[in-house]
Amino acid sequence: MNKAVDVSTKKLISLAPNNWAKWVTGISDIVTGEILNTEFQWISRQSDVVIQAESPQYGKFLILNELQLRYTSEMPRRMRAYTALAEEKYQLQTYPVLINILKISNSEIPTSFASNFIGLRAIQDYRVINLWEVDVNIAFETPLPSLLPFVPILKGGENESTIREALRMLRADEQLNQLETVLAFFATFVLESTLVQEIMRWDMTVLRESPWYQEILREGQARGQAEGEARGQAEGEARGQVRGIISSIETSLEAKFGSDGLELMSQISDLEQLKEILRRIVVANTIKDLQNVL
Repeated sequence: MNKAVDVSTKKLISLAPNNWAKWVTGISDIVTGEILNTEFQWISRQSDVVIQAESPQYGKFLILNELQLRYTSEMPRRMRAYTALAEEKYQLQTYPVLINILKISNSEIPTSFASNFIGLRAIQDYRVINLWEVDVNIAFETPLPSLLPFVPILKGGENESTIREALRMLRADEQLNQLETVLAFFATFVLESTLVQEIMRWDMTVLRESPWYQEILREGQARGQAEGEARGQAEGEARGQVRGIISSIETSLEAKFGSDGLELMSQISDLEQLKEILRRIVVANTIKDLQNVL
């Protein structure tokens, strides 16, 4: 089962683009066209998906989808930038949507970017969809196959029977069965790893290949490398690597165990221990499991 999979945002949305567009815009008579190229003049990002759409009321327009593992404070500015780039490239009005996957805090997520510099204003509104607030039945009833891998973190999707049904639907469709590693990854946030392993019927080490686990790892390493490169010294780069792994661990602990997980950060020390802890977080059932590793 350990094979390369295409679980990009573009792949997920392309499973049922019409239903996806109806869901994110609330326009019932919308019809989607092609999923457009997001290679703008200076920037290209895999997490952006631009769909060409049309409705009787609004005519032709674009839907810009930004799917984020977790919200960061840079998102409002980025939503402004990518909306403007899409409109400039395709000369169409754009409906931007920010979809956040994991809940990190109870803070309200802004739905617009606004600045006022020397009396000149810039404003960009966008829709925010937080998956933890989305009713799990939408994935099954609409249907929205793009949401099936996220069932465990949807509202009401944390129980075993619902996750098993999502897995059955993924495995029954040749286009969807590659997404079960994503479902398994998010299932570990709400079920014990031993139960997830039983449901999936494969070794939980497969989760290390999950694109979302890898994204957490890459983001932390990228931050650390950037800090090291800024110093321009080998020692600084080495420290940057360590900081990158620490950042990945911190993100993973907070996403899975909240503030209790962050309390373990003070016990983390050498590089090899860091790497081992990062590997263990994915399959840990409780904080005590990680304390035993330490």
